[in-house]
Amino acid sequence: MGLQSSIALTHLTSRRRQTLVSLSCVVLGVAFFLAVSSLMSGSERDFLKRLVDNSAHITVSDEFRSAAVQPAALRWADGAVHISHVKPKTETRGIRGYRQKLAFVESLPGLRAAPMLVGSAVLTFAGREHGVTLSGIVPSKMKNVSTIEEKTVAGSLDALSANPNGIVIGKGLADKFGLWLGSTVSVTAPSGVNRPMKVVGVFRMGNASVDETQTFTLLKRAQMLLERPNRVNRFVIQLTDPYQARVVAQRIERAVGYKSLSWIEASEDFLSLLLIRRIIMYSVVSAILIVASFGIYNTLSTIVMEKTRDIAILKSMGFHSRDIRRIFLIEGVIIGLIGSAVGVACGLGLMRVLASIQFKIPGVTETQHLPLDWSVTQYALAAAFALISCIAASYLPARRAGRLHPVDILRGAA
Repeated sequence: MGLQSSIALTHLTSRRRQTLVSLSCVVLGVAFFLAVSSLMSGSERDFLKRLVDNSAHITVSDEFRSAAVQPAALRWADGAVHISHVKPKTETRGIRGYRQKLAFVESLPGLRAAPMLVGSAVLTFAGREHGVTLSGIVPSKMKNVSTIEEKTVAGSLDALSANPNGIVIGKGLADKFGLWLGSTVSVTAPSGVNRPMKVVGVFRMGNASVDETQTFTLLKRAQMLLERPNRVNRFVIQLTDPYQARVVAQRIERAVGYKSLSWIEASEDFLSLLLIRRIIMYSVVSAILIVASFGIYNTLSTIVMEKTRDIAILKSMGFHSRDIRRIFLIEGVIIGLIGSAVGVACGLGLMRVLASIQFKIPGVTETQHLPLDWSVTQYALAAAFALISCIAASYLPARRAGRLHPVDILRGAA
């Protein structure tokens, strides 16, 4: 391999201009491949992080996927029984025996869970009314399954434990009503129960519908307002590995009986869109390196045409066709390795430039940065694709060189 590598280097250095052009194509291809793929992967990861972290990985609600089977249908399963217009009996909604079911859920490895009682209420302040979603929570558990504590701009969830009549509201609702910490508002449940409550926390999620309608209070206070004593209607679950949500949700649903909805099931349309987006992205960035590989093909084809006599002499000296093919494949590998190394360095510089870009979305006060994926996978993927493209581009010239017959070439030269 030492002699073959030496011959390959000689071929490349004898045509420096074409070699540099081929190297430049590979370098630019790798740099742009790395920059574009890291930007697209980073934006996808950022989107999933916002989607996953700001919502429950699994939500267990007091609903069933299918209506309950009527007793007559159970008794005569194979009979000609049809029951219609059956009104289920009126009962207090909620997850029955939620403490036992919550204990089972919390016993599963790799997850954190919190009970909630979610209902509607009307918030009244200074003669103004606004419909809100009232969520009864246990602050110590809720902090482990949501980002609400991180998004709190004033007060805290822990203040609910110190003030049983406390309420935490969104920044949009606070701005709309002119509320802040210490303000007292009136909360009225659909049943007519009314309670004055003190604002002990304000959060900002960055979603107008959430910031203007979502409120939190103690679970026991919500149970009293909504007249559902000792009931909850939702378990909010966060997983260590969010991508296991579908499997874990199915296991929980089989065990507790209530509907368990994973974020994957709830966001199938978004995930399908991201998959199509990823395919388009890799098709575009791959085309860059494919175009670069034509430059390598052109360079090596020219070398084969110009070095036919040298190839004939090498074969006359005892080189086999596979040795000749190996020489030109080594040339492709050399271009690929050097181009990949320099291209990754240039791509890293380009990524740093992209990461330094700051911009503001109209109507948003926070400065945003372009999300980039800095994982080693991006560098390895760019380098591997470039190397494969270079080897593929050098294969046809190498094959042509290996098929040359030294007798015909030397006879023609004579």
